[in-house]
Amino acid sequence: MDDEVFRALADPTRRALLDRLTEENGQSLKQLCAGLGMSRQSVSKHLAVLEAANVVTTVRRGRELLHHLNAEPINAIADRWMSKYDRGRAQVLAGLKQALEGQNMAESSEFVYVTYIRSTPEQVWRAITEPDFTKQYWGVEFHSDWKKGSPIVWNFQGLEVADPEQVVVESSPYERLAYTWHGLTPELVEKMGWNEEQRLKLAGDPRTTATFTIEPQDGGVVKLILVHTGEPGSTMVEMVQQGWPSVLAGLKTLLETGSVLKS
Repeated sequence: MDDEVFRALADPTRRALLDRLTEENGQSLKQLCAGLGMSRQSVSKHLAVLEAANVVTTVRRGRELLHHLNAEPINAIADRWMSKYDRGRAQVLAGLKQALEGQNMAESSEFVYVTYIRSTPEQVWRAITEPDFTKQYWGVEFHSDWKKGSPIVWNFQGLEVADPEQVVVESSPYERLAYTWHGLTPELVEKMGWNEEQRLKLAGDPRTTATFTIEPQDGGVVKLILVHTGEPGSTMVEMVQQGWPSVLAGLKTLLETGSVLKS
């Protein structure tokens, strides 16, 4: 996969497409073609290379296919090599990593992350839903029967967070799971170390939703798609995009190696 990533990033047109998605994530093919001076077919070919490298992923919204940046392969490269080089020599890769993780969320309403895991759909489902798994790579325990409409109780290292609006939105075992994000309690705000400005912004946010799609691939690999959705400009969506890459990297490592990432 590393070879595909470097090949994808080597072309200036493909880098220009990534720049466009950094400025405004979740664009259609028509939007990405505008102003490039290239045929729709040529842009589609470049996007196909970026998708093959998992640097760009697509999410269908109605009749449109929207293109999103995906930080997973850049995170994998950074985790593999950055510690072996000084920051200056890794500056270009670090900059791209930051661009993919820290997208401009002013107009965006969702964060998308895609990773490929050597596992089974059943094991990935367990890793998402069972507290014995989640507490290892996330430090969070979930308690629910995972049926549509059922409540979810979050446990953050001994702090229980329950809320009538913390519910399962969609549940199809081993295929798809969606649930509303946790509520905000004074105890949680204090434990997370959020300042007053962050607390006020979050308090004014509508509830967000995390959706997992599990797709089996050839060769004993599972494609896991995470879409965290909120209203445009959501503070929560902006904040969770900093945490999801490490959470899902931990999930992947746990399932593939049986151990958790060392911080």
